[in-house]
Amino acid sequence: MPSGHDQGMTPELVQHQFQASQLKRFGLIACVFGMVWLAGCTTSGSRAPVSDLNGSQSSAAAGKTYTVKAGDTLNKIARANGVDEGALIRLNKLTNPNRLEVGQVLRLSDGADTNGAKPVTGKKPEARPLDSNASSQPPSRASDAGVISWGWPAKGNVIQNFTSTTKGIDIAGNAGDPVEAAANGKVVYSGNGLRGYGNLIILDHGNGFVTAYAHNRSLSVKKDQDVKKGTKIAEMGQTDSTTVKLHFEVRRQGTPVDPLQYLPAK
Repeated sequence: MPSGHDQGMTPELVQHQFQASQLKRFGLIACVFGMVWLAGCTTSGSRAPVSDLNGSQSSAAAGKTYTVKAGDTLNKIARANGVDEGALIRLNKLTNPNRLEVGQVLRLSDGADTNGAKPVTGKKPEARPLDSNASSQPPSRASDAGVISWGWPAKGNVIQNFTSTTKGIDIAGNAGDPVEAAANGKVVYSGNGLRGYGNLIILDHGNGFVTAYAHNRSLSVKKDQDVKKGTKIAEMGQTDSTTVKLHFEVRRQGTPVDPLQYLPAK
């Protein structure tokens, strides 16, 4: 017999709870039902009331500057200070947002003043790619890489390596380039309800492996659809991104792992 609580639930709320539980299951977001919701748990174009864990961007960054350290990325700086990546680019007039100088002082708000700020190092800062690891050595092959037959999800070069912050890799390309399933699997999510990922596809490959494909221009598959390795599942784009790219993640038992330890050598 349904309880009074169940009787008061609308079909939209039931669907909302189901979709959010799927995202939580695959380790990409935890959604709490009731008074507090995390950003991104929606079923349609309208957004539910949310509480952003990053807090208010304007209050967090008001009047502040940030000095770039070794290993920093634009995304890391933006998240740590509650500032949008696009705002950082605009405020600091970054002509090439993929390059950064260690010791460079960045404005985090319109009221910030970098006059007189000194780099943290006494020597001239060395220009380095913003979205790259310090090491150029390829990662070692994972011991369980052969459990699944893997293939590259896009043909471009890797422009962002895996770190604990990025949780995946970024692959360069042009708008409309095909995004392909990296292995046989089933679509468990197809939509744009997760903030920061844009148009997103999540595939379950069994054996504890899940892959995510973010920032797509368009999505070509639907939830519960079975796909084969190499099947086109989306078109590359820049939704929730400042540049066209594919953000690709591999999760093993819910934990992000370096995709380059599983993908075949190019």
